[in-house]
Amino acid sequence: MIDIGANLTHASFRDDVAEVVARARQAGVESIIITGTTVGDSLHASMLADEHGLYATAGVHPHHARECDAHTIDRLKEAARHARVVAIGECGLDFNRNYSPHPDQEKWFVAQLELGMALGKPLFLHSRDAHPRFSEILRTFRPEKAVAHCFTGEKDELHAYLELGLYIGITGWICDERRGTHLLKLVRDIPRERLLLETDSPYLVPRDLKPQPKARRNEPAFLPHILRAVARALGRPEEEIAAETTRNAKRFFDLDEPRASASAQRPLAA
Repeated sequence: MIDIGANLTHASFRDDVAEVVARARQAGVESIIITGTTVGDSLHASMLADEHGLYATAGVHPHHARECDAHTIDRLKEAARHARVVAIGECGLDFNRNYSPHPDQEKWFVAQLELGMALGKPLFLHSRDAHPRFSEILRTFRPEKAVAHCFTGEKDELHAYLELGLYIGITGWICDERRGTHLLKLVRDIPRERLLLETDSPYLVPRDLKPQPKARRNEPAFLPHILRAVARALGRPEEEIAAETTRNAKRFFDLDEPRASASAQRPLAA
């Protein structure tokens, strides 16, 4: 299995990243894509990826769009040169918490879409309470390869993304009996070749996981629990879903390409 989205740069992992990665591998998680959410965070993610033989993204989350400046895209472009950076993002729109003004979010979402397309890298996308504006922007730019990370929306949103050719990332939200039961049906609408799985660690620990982890910190080792929920919803064997989603992740992120583990390719620190 491959966890396509884990925030291993989060402060809660500061003291035990190696142990977290070891537990994930013991649980059958072959690899992890570490999410970048700011320029500095993206550089940290690439460093961890290099150190642990994982992968990373480089991007600015919409929460941080107000912090962007004239140097942001150049710095992300430099970060994306790292051999283990396999996507641009996490980028998109978040009209739920509105930590950044909508115009700023849209400006830097577009800038990152353009960067990813110019570099030929897939896009790792975030959308919360921002449909249909999010879809409208994507229809304008039509990125060749993009994933709607941590999908939690309704049927109309899912089908809008599928029509745009997006892959869909499913998290432990599907295990939440309060908010995620609609996903148990919607996941059946996702084409087999476009389904991806992720934990979004340390967030979204599956609510039905027993026992609950200390401090409710989610981690990649819990990805098999999400797999089981998806397999039950689809009425198909876990092994089959695991193989398909792993194959999808490798194809989406081009993970079969040889990757250097050379510090010489590491971007300059922020």
